Amino acid sequence: MGQRSPATSTVEMDSGEKRLNELGYKQELRREMTLFKTLAISFSTMTLFTGITPLFGSSLQYAGPASLVWGWVVVSFFTWFVGIAMAEICSSFPTTGSLYFWAAHLAGPKWGPFASWCCAWLETIGLIAGIGTQAYAGSQTLQSIILLCTGTNKGGGYLAPKWLFLCMYIGLTIIWAVLNTFALEVIALIDMVSIWWQVVGGTVIVIMLPLVALTRQSASYVFTHFEMAPSTGITSKPYAVILSFLVSQYSLYGYDAAAHLTEETKGADKNGPIAILSSIGIISVFGWAYILALTFSIQDPSYLFDVNNETAGSFVPAQILYDAFHGRYHNSTGAIILLFIIWGSFFFGGLSITTSAARVVYALSRDGGVPFSSIWRKVHPKHKVPSNAVWLCAAICILLGLPILKVNVVFTAITSICTIGWVGGYAVPIFARMVMEEKNFRAGPFYLGKARRPICLVAFLFICYTCSVFLLPTSYPISWNTFNYAPVALGIALGLIFLWWLLDARKWFKGPVRNIDVPNGKV
Repeated sequence: MGQRSPATSTVEMDSGEKRLNELGYKQELRREMTLFKTLAISFSTMTLFTGITPLFGSSLQYAGPASLVWGWVVVSFFTWFVGIAMAEICSSFPTTGSLYFWAAHLAGPKWGPFASWCCAWLETIGLIAGIGTQAYAGSQTLQSIILLCTGTNKGGGYLAPKWLFLCMYIGLTIIWAVLNTFALEVIALIDMVSIWWQVVGGTVIVIMLPLVALTRQSASYVFTHFEMAPSTGITSKPYAVILSFLVSQYSLYGYDAAAHLTEETKGADKNGPIAILSSIGIISVFGWAYILALTFSIQDPSYLFDVNNETAGSFVPAQILYDAFHGRYHNSTGAIILLFIIWGSFFFGGLSITTSAARVVYALSRDGGVPFSSIWRKVHPKHKVPSNAVWLCAAICILLGLPILKVNVVFTAITSICTIGWVGGYAVPIFARMVMEEKNFRAGPFYLGKARRPICLVAFLFICYTCSVFLLPTSYPISWNTFNYAPVALGIALGLIFLWWLLDARKWFKGPVRNIDVPNGKV
């Protein structure tokens, strides 16, 4: 028995843990997540409703239903290139730092530290802003639920003022941080509920909404109608189409969440890529069905944006739901129930993004890349989760939301910052993978071979395009009330980060720091 123990231990070592050790990291987090649990968290981070719902109204207003509907198909197509490129890298580097770690190793010893620095901070900015987008949209949905429950805008209902809206935003953020402080099993359990909540809830909404609506728009209206709203101030048709695609570009990312959890996933070198691609496939299909259900169920397109309508013109999907159920049943109960399903999706999405954000801050702190790293890299001794990193992310997210009290375009800015940071972080390792010499890459079970260069090129160009359009003004004429603050906010943040690199960090930051010794060789 004594002689067999070492052999038994070697056989039982998880393939993901073995690869982690080869890369120079010891196993510190619990590796107990199955493929389905990892997929649940990845799917919850992308979420079925949270991208489409808050931006559906503005995208419909820019260029009408046809651009909105077909925009999802076009963006889904290019998203597959990004997902496939990332799946290959994830298979080779199954680490919690994911994008940040990938960038360091793929860029080589000369450019690796700078590449990982850029990638880590872009991803950190994107994920923390992502918590803010979920908290804001969740508060917006809750605002509509309260309004409909108390009698609608026409019937003297209560429309939550800005101070209460901010309290809801902060409350959601704190709840997510508290839940993320508990053991990972709690998050995994909640996310198991989340995937069924969204699949079942999404199916119910997609099927029920068009059936309940007294009238439905024609197929020609949904698939071919193009209409620009004068209220946006945009007169260029191509520009209007570009802006109408934003809802799809904002919704179709977040699939890297599976990569953040690879140190906690069984067989991560295989299950990580499967979870990434499965998430994209599920969201592509369900997302398009959700858009079609909303668009076919519109009763009066011109009434959706009326500030005197039942939802105060503030939340187009809520008005579509109200019109459908009130038209048939003469009450808003059905609309409130479906809005609660949508709100649950925001809740689960924010919880998952908080999980991912904390893992990235933990990984960067582990390598000394965050001020006061010794605090943020601490793992809770009992629950084995990076609880200090969780609360740092929550605190920054709350600060991002404070302008809600004074500024009307907070959501536009937070959404843009989130998308550019999050998706921009994808570009660094994908570009490095595209230009590196193939002999320096150790392939995992998922390998693209000769197809990797064209796939990475399409993915990289699409990411660059996506980041560019989120910097554009979304309304004209440009004033303090309509100005997209994302370029200014990102410019200041990235400027300080690059200044820190030039003046100090480049002297000591070397990228991912191994915490076990490995033999010399290709990793």
